[in-house]
Amino acid sequence: MKLLVINGPNLNMLGIREKHLYGTQTYEDLKAFIAEKARELGVEVEIFQSNHEGVIVDKIQAAYQQVDGIVINPAAYTHTSVAILDALKAVNIPCAEVHLTDVTKRESFRQISYAGMACEAHFIGLGFEGYARAMEYFAKK
Repeated sequence: MKLLVINGPNLNMLGIREKHLYGTQTYEDLKAFIAEKARELGVEVEIFQSNHEGVIVDKIQAAYQQVDGIVINPAAYTHTSVAILDALKAVNIPCAEVHLTDVTKRESFRQISYAGMACEAHFIGLGFEGYARAMEYFAKK
């Protein structure tokens, strides 16, 4: 099984940005956590991050017939990007949405998830563990 983990804008700034929300672990820590979980599960994983919406769309399209599942944390694009939603729907790859914080308890503009509309599973507010649960979800399918 091959999974693609996509991280959106500003996740590369983990450990620096809004520590009261995101903690002090870095993006490198997150990548190591994901890689270790993939090893435990015996799945292949590609980890990708971009601050650019179109680049994320391109990555989703390039995944067509290449991966068995997508784990996506679209970050701020969650609440704005119909383009990412459409790309996920176009490739029709099973997808799970992850958010480090509980976006349902944050600002009102964060209450809609466009990308989430194309996802069959959602792991919200679990920190790094959300990625582990998303990968476990696919490994059990």
